[in-house]
Amino acid sequence: MRLIFSAVVGVMLGYLFGISFPTVNITKLHFPSNIISYIEDRNSGITTQTLLNHAWASANNRKKNNSDSNSDEIPKIYVPTNPKGAERLPPGIVVSETDLYPRRLWGDPSEDLTSEPRYLVTFTVGIGQKANIDAAVKKFSDKFTIMLFHYDGRTTEWDEFEWSKRAIHVSVMKQTKWWYAKRFLHPDVVARYDYIFIWDEDLGVEHFNAEKYIELVRKHGLEISQPGLQPDRGLTWQMTKRRGDREVHKVTEERPGWCTDPHLPPCAAFVEIMATVFSRNAWRCVWHMIQNDLVHGWGLDFALRKCVEPAHEKIGVVDAQWIVHQAVPSLGNQGKSDNGKAPWEGVRARCRKEWGIFQTRLADAEKAYYLERGITPPNSTAV
Repeated sequence: MRLIFSAVVGVMLGYLFGISFPTVNITKLHFPSNIISYIEDRNSGITTQTLLNHAWASANNRKKNNSDSNSDEIPKIYVPTNPKGAERLPPGIVVSETDLYPRRLWGDPSEDLTSEPRYLVTFTVGIGQKANIDAAVKKFSDKFTIMLFHYDGRTTEWDEFEWSKRAIHVSVMKQTKWWYAKRFLHPDVVARYDYIFIWDEDLGVEHFNAEKYIELVRKHGLEISQPGLQPDRGLTWQMTKRRGDREVHKVTEERPGWCTDPHLPPCAAFVEIMATVFSRNAWRCVWHMIQNDLVHGWGLDFALRKCVEPAHEKIGVVDAQWIVHQAVPSLGNQGKSDNGKAPWEGVRARCRKEWGIFQTRLADAEKAYYLERGITPPNSTAV
């Protein structure tokens, strides 16, 4: 009886003793690596009690750490106002714009730039117009970044000019300036520049000064502009003809029936695409209007008015700084002969076709916009 009584009391005491401690799942005990090494050593002499003491401490620490982490969990970053795709980044690290300023491969990044040009001028060039481009570039001061788009793939020949070593060169065979502009002049890439000049290669600049031109553009509030053209050379539209008695003009008279509204192209709100100059804000709009597959830009000049308001006041021609259109069909010769036709004929046919496609797309897009909002479309959305 004494033995039975002792056994019962021992079981009861053991039960009460056991439930007074936290539950430990032996299968989840994590032994320190130094303990494991002792276990593997048969001669270590480590005791079972030492192992259990380590396991007990490890389990309690993990439980405490899990509890702390649950109560102080850091929320994930999500900023819907960040640029698309960057919502999970803290705003302070997001850089949504870049620039075309070359940088060093050494030294302190904050000391890389000795100057930051405020303006950008681009020329789409072939080696045949090298002398003409050299003369043109010299009309632009060090306040301009110079960028050459090479449609003939020949870039090293330009190294003879000192300015060419500082210029940015982009070379893709047989492409137009609007193809280049769409792919390399994204508004977030050229956002540092107040004005962007997108020029052809066959322009005479004897009577042109870039900084004086910008002074006049600012003075007259022009967001989209071009220099006046010498009247007797390469002239297509009356609007772009230089007036000798003024600094700037914004309206003109055209042939009878050409202008349905005196505030619309080609009598106003109009410049050509050979020597166009855009403000930063105007270019952000125009870039989005350039079509990926329509590389010649025909029709774009009639649609530029969509990007500024009022267009007949913010688009104009600078007469006091004028140029000569030499009408050299160099890019046209990059075309392909077909059915006995000269290369330039195929290029010109493509230009006309693109003009029609662009007109249709713009008219359809405007019509769809109005109809979606239950608004009767205007009578004419012609480009």
